[in-house]
Amino acid sequence: MMSANSCVTTIQRDSLKQADNPQIHLLPCEIEHDGPAEVSKFFNPTVKERKHEKTVSFRGRGLKGQELQCPQGYTGVVLKEVQKPASDQEDRIVKVSSVFHNFTYWNLETPPTSDDGVVMAMTWPQVAEAIHGAVDV
Repeated sequence: MMSANSCVTTIQRDSLKQADNPQIHLLPCEIEHDGPAEVSKFFNPTVKERKHEKTVSFRGRGLKGQELQCPQGYTGVVLKEVQKPASDQEDRIVKVSSVFHNFTYWNLETPPTSDDGVVMAMTWPQVAEAIHGAVDV
């Protein structure tokens, strides 16, 4: 369970067993749509790999990508709301619709680097452990 303000978000744990394991892409765009979408109909990339770099074209724009792994001991999940609450003060119930351990992170026209926020986020658990872990004296 996660809590924000006084609301509680509950994850239906049994949905984890039924979750699919799709190929995940993190695109450098914002889509103003909230609801179902036939993603495979609109984004079915033909990826070209050259010298450890992935390239693809999306709506005429060149994207460069990198395959990223979830940190060791972590699993990525895609959550789907079971029923929309009537207000933002009501509790939420979500289910796990997909599970992933790696994903392709795309940038516009420049390859991802270690300075990108998403790339840095994948190393944060190791950094947090180094900072907050037990110290042998």
